[in-house]
Amino acid sequence: MSVRVYVPLDAAARSVGADEVAAAIAGEAIAREIDIEIVRNGTRGMVWLEPLVEVATSGSRLAYGPVSPADVPSLFDSGFLTGGSHQLSLGPTSGIPFFARQDRVTFARCGLIDPLSLDEYRANGGLAGLTRALAMTREAIVQEVTDSGLRGRGGAGFPTGIKWKTVLDEPADQKYIVCNADEGDSGTFADRMLMEGDPFVLIEGMAIAAVAVGATMGYVYLRSEYPDAFNILQRAVAISRDAGILGPSALGSGHPFDIDVRLGAGAYICGEETSLLESLEGKRGVIRAKPPLPAISGLFGKPTVVNNVLSLASVPAILEKGAGYYAAFGTGRSRGTMPLQLAGNIKHGGLFETAFGMTIREAIFAVGGGTASGRPLRAIQIGGPLGAYFPDHLLDTPLDYEAMAAQKGMLGHGGIVVFDDSVDLARQARFAMDFCAIESCGKCTPCRIGSTRGVEVIDRIVAGEDRALNLELLDDLCEVMVDASLCQLGGLTPFPVLSALRHFPEDFDRPATASHQPALAKEGSQ
Repeated sequence: MSVRVYVPLDAAARSVGADEVAAAIAGEAIAREIDIEIVRNGTRGMVWLEPLVEVATSGSRLAYGPVSPADVPSLFDSGFLTGGSHQLSLGPTSGIPFFARQDRVTFARCGLIDPLSLDEYRANGGLAGLTRALAMTREAIVQEVTDSGLRGRGGAGFPTGIKWKTVLDEPADQKYIVCNADEGDSGTFADRMLMEGDPFVLIEGMAIAAVAVGATMGYVYLRSEYPDAFNILQRAVAISRDAGILGPSALGSGHPFDIDVRLGAGAYICGEETSLLESLEGKRGVIRAKPPLPAISGLFGKPTVVNNVLSLASVPAILEKGAGYYAAFGTGRSRGTMPLQLAGNIKHGGLFETAFGMTIREAIFAVGGGTASGRPLRAIQIGGPLGAYFPDHLLDTPLDYEAMAAQKGMLGHGGIVVFDDSVDLARQARFAMDFCAIESCGKCTPCRIGSTRGVEVIDRIVAGEDRALNLELLDDLCEVMVDASLCQLGGLTPFPVLSALRHFPEDFDRPATASHQPALAKEGSQ
């Protein structure tokens, strides 16, 4: 009987040589006349250990990493196929501390199975949620999601059940399910990791949503920078069609539902739901004024559920195990789990799924191991490029929607970017304004013009020109952007700017550098 060897096909693992490692293992096995089966699985999320090679034994999966092609002969010499000890041995994967302390719900199968094996997906609980949903009324499905406390994982944290109920109650001859997979925030990679490692869970979640609200067509709007996710998702959709999960009768229920995967063109603004809908319709990605809400008049003017990847991918577990199971995780109004993505200057970068309520400090130090540079931590940014900067004294803030909002921050998509004491927060604040100016759709003046003026004002402040006057002007400008911008791009840009001014004022009172370009976080953990 051949031994199963798992080598990730995740883009992060491939970027550091996973393909070459898989080829080296296959070649070495042939040369030694050893029968093995190489499975290209998703990542376990421990990015600093990639490429992480796992060997299936009778008792557990044993991990070795990070593995390079040059390590492969010595792995065979040590007998790693039967659990032999090696300098890269990490023991059972499930026992690695970073992995063992997680609450794996949405990502329960990611890295465990062959992402394109429907048989393995079923064997590990897949389609149980959809099967149960098909035996329920639409109202009961929506109530189950509502009772679970699931909220949008794309940033706003809006209750998913309320959105679904609105679409369900809206009479229409056509309804749509749209998955927002335009994951553009800095330090985030959860959507990509899930689509590459467990694509069927997203398809199942969209199918449950379709049954719940009476939709017959779904679209995944995927960022063009994710070619691997695009290819895997397209193949998974085709497999689902062939298996009767998608098509004229989902799992033989008589409910028609199909999915099309569409690529964006690199516009950050298309992560906003109405701009995304414009792009899906073949138009320029520009914000729509609201009302009407997409739940009432969305894609092609029809009622539309627009949810993030993580929101939809959480639904199968809720339907399989019940609302109470999911709601038991978390705290207050933040129920369930949140996949935290640890990135930037951090020792153990990767994805860590946990119940809401862990503090920022615990996530960075107890889980992430502190800064990769070994220098003191100075600031963290949560919620993407428009998230607030938090200093050390705010690191005991719990990671939930309400606690973050109370500190004038946001949890967003769960991306945490770490900076050590070499960061210049004035340059980071300038970057936020410049980013907004570049990515603005141009529809509203506060965002389009305000961000451009914001860059100029920050430059004058750092240069020491009329500092008091320009600080007052910047404060007024931020207030206008927050209150008058049509969408969150302009409305949230002041968050990093004002937090940098509030917590790190000394960075705005220094001699100007040769260039005011932003000092970005290290990208090694993404």
